[in-house]
Parts: sequence; C-alpha cells; structure tokens
Amino acid sequence: MPNPTAAMLVIGDEILSGRTRDANMHHLAGALSRHGIDLCEVRIVPDDHDAIAAALNALRDKWAHVFTSGGIGPTHDDITADAVAAAFGVAIDVRDDARALLEQHYERSGGELNAARLRMARIPEGACLIDNPISAAPGFSIGNVHVMAGVPAIFEAMLASVLPGLTGGTPLYSQSLRIERGEGEIATPLSGLAREFPGLSMGSYPFQRDGVLGAQIVIRGEDRAAVDAAILRLAAMFPEDVRR
Repeated sequence: MPNPTAAMLVIGDEILSGRTRDANMHHLAGALSRHGIDLCEVRIVPDDHDAIAAALNALRDKWAHVFTSGGIGPTHDDITADAVAAAFGVAIDVRDDARALLEQHYERSGGELNAARLRMARIPEGACLIDNPISAAPGFSIGNVHVMAGVPAIFEAMLASVLPGLTGGTPLYSQSLRIERGEGEIATPLSGLAREFPGLSMGSYPFQRDGVLGAQIVIRGEDRAAVDAAILRLAAMFPEDVRR
C-alpha cells in the first residue's frame, strides 16, 4: 500500500523577495519522511488572499495532507486564516478557546492581549486547534489542511503536535555516497544500478569544491536491506573515488 501524500504551501512576500530564507520545508520533508508520508509538492505564494485560497484548494484536492507555513501572526498582512476560511467556504471569528490560550499566556508574561494579538485567536469554523507551546498563539487543522506559523521554532513545535495524529506509512531509509568523479562518468553505471534495484530512488547531485569535481549519490527506499546492498554495489564500482 503506498504511503500517504502531502504538499506544503509556504506563504509570505518575505520568502519570495529573498529577505527571508525558508527553513520549514527542509524540516517538514525530513519529519514526513520519517513518519512515512511522502512530500510531493511545495508551492510558495505571496501575502495575497486570493492566491493563498486558490493554491490551497488546488493542493488539498490533489494530496492527502497540506501543511501551510506563515501568515498567522498579529499584523495586517497575516491573512492566512482568512484565506483558509474562504477556501473552505466557512466563517471565521475569534474563538473562545483560542482567546483563553492567549489570555493565559499574556497574563503569565505580563503582556497585553491587545486587538492586534487577538487577531491570532481568529479561527475558521470547524477547525481544531494546533498546540503552540512556545508563544501560545495556536495553529489549526481543518479538513486535510494543517495551518502553522512561519517562525521555524514554532513551526517545528506545531508539527510535532500534529504528526502523531496522522496515519503514516513506511518510513524511507536513505544512504549517500560522495564520488569524486564527474557525472558523465557516473551516469552509465548508476543507470545500471537503478535497473538492478527498481524499488529504490537514486539521485545524483553534482558539486565542484576546492578544485574537486564529483557527485553526491543519494539512494532512498522503504527496504533498508536493499538500500544498504545498493550503496555497497555503488561503492564497489568506484573504489578509488569514494568518500564517505
């Protein structure tokens, strides 16, 4: 039985402008792989209500899960929650349980739950809250969509609370090998190895560092024994050029 599938929707002008480097996709891909969920697509959209809603509807119809990152803070350009509500055709308003979480947080910290911060308690109708142990402002899940913060530490904490409730499949196992030889010399033996192990995924990622030309070969699959066997076969093909 194939693994469940997933997509990620990264939201934010700061990502598209290059002012902020996204780290959440890398973390999500690794976490999902270990959980047995295949990340199949990633999209990045600006802080635009209609663009977010359209991308979300396209992804949630195509994949088993969608994880969003960004746009659920207290400022005027944090419009993800509104766009998600529009995509699902439901109302959105301040919810009592979300408000209570923020009230408790700001009472402990000595801060004020002002109108801007209260925006973070606006939750689409029918959604379930996602715990945020760092700053209290919750994410939420609705349908097959999991809406989370863009701040990496908070995104990671929210994901850790979501994943245990999702049914996973078989985790992927991977091995990599650095071969200090050009891809043109590696390609034919690697193609033969791929035919020999059809159940595995093999990727070649070229590099040139300090005058050394080569490629990092990554072999992934659900069968750990097959991955180990394939990486040993590959190493035997280039005994003078392999670096672990």
